[in-house]
Amino acid sequence: MAEEPSQLSDFDGRYEDPADDPLFDFDEDDPDRANIFARKELLKVGHVPESGRIVGRDGEIKAVAAELRPIVRGDPPNNVIIYGKTGTGKSLVARHVTERARRAAESNGVSVGTVYVDCAQHNTQTRVARTVTRSLNETDETDFDIPRAGIGSGEYYDYLWEILDTAYESVIIILDEVDRLDDDDILMQLSRARESGKADCHLGVIAVSNKIEYRDQLNERVKSSLREEEFVFQPYDANQLREIMKHRRDAFHDGVLSDDVIPLTAALAAQEHGDARKAIEILRHAGELAERENVDTVVEEHVRDAQEWAEIDRFEELLRGSTTQVKFILYSLALLTEENPNEDGFSTNRIYERYQATTEKADAKTLSEHRVYELLKEQAFLGVVESTRTGGGRGEGSYLEHRLVQDTGIVLKSVLRDSRLEDLASSRFGR
Repeated sequence: MAEEPSQLSDFDGRYEDPADDPLFDFDEDDPDRANIFARKELLKVGHVPESGRIVGRDGEIKAVAAELRPIVRGDPPNNVIIYGKTGTGKSLVARHVTERARRAAESNGVSVGTVYVDCAQHNTQTRVARTVTRSLNETDETDFDIPRAGIGSGEYYDYLWEILDTAYESVIIILDEVDRLDDDDILMQLSRARESGKADCHLGVIAVSNKIEYRDQLNERVKSSLREEEFVFQPYDANQLREIMKHRRDAFHDGVLSDDVIPLTAALAAQEHGDARKAIEILRHAGELAERENVDTVVEEHVRDAQEWAEIDRFEELLRGSTTQVKFILYSLALLTEENPNEDGFSTNRIYERYQATTEKADAKTLSEHRVYELLKEQAFLGVVESTRTGGGRGEGSYLEHRLVQDTGIVLKSVLRDSRLEDLASSRFGR
């Protein structure tokens, strides 16, 4: 008798209709299938909801809107820098207000373009110039076919100035995580485009940063050129986070969330500096876990499991693009922290000794102690490590002590997901 085809076998055309492939069977009416999500997009990072779902940021919305209001009349908007910790609504407010400004301007016959740039991904001048130029290009109006590669920032800027003159009266560019840029000349180019005669278009920049000291690091010419207004977004408290979660409750079908899910999610996020993004991620992950288990209700256990999952995902996002050597260093610091729970920090020398043992075990190249020190300082800038100077004891000079900002277990699980650290993972867990 012929064997039934396995659901896990490669699709080889045996199903006349690909929708019949049992590996991806998705029957909404199946009574045995858990039906968790109604509008899952409400729980996606980057989703910009309608104004009624934005909680606790009325004052900030009005303040940012006041700086953009001139474009509604065809006048130049002000540049803005928004500071705040991750998950305080900075990007959400910037995108929400920018879109409302664009619609209001266009209702008055003013042509406005908007661009959102994630500087964590597009961190060089060429990448930013390419993203802005290609996003604003309206081929029907400009006749430009702008290449994705093969030209430098100068050529992209040349295209951009012509596009601005041809298609727009005003443009607003949001530079999210602007502190990730490797060159602040980008801000100079954009903020002085009209003043320098490159484009006859009002151009406003909204720079969003997690680093309150970001502006201090800009050179004086850029500061003078920007002439921006600054706003600081404070973390959400537990009550605000609970309201944010309630405003996303219809992402789930009625009756799916147990009564303790939203209060617990808000409380966990409030412990982490009022991070609404994290709260939303936890809620989504909890629903996905329930869906995978094929149960009809999301309960406290799903939330707690989802918290750890979200922490690891967030930390991996923070380490995106980091070298293997950085992960060796963080792994070594995590082990020191785990083994010495009563110590608040560790000197570069102690971390380096453990790092040497780590690279030897992994049969990897060992960097110099000075280079490890420099990489630790870079991780401090990114918020992965906290470095403080100590005076030392009698006969000792001052030196830096480093500690992990994130939970040790999260750091270890995250870095050991990297396939390049498989040998360390095997030895740690006895595999």
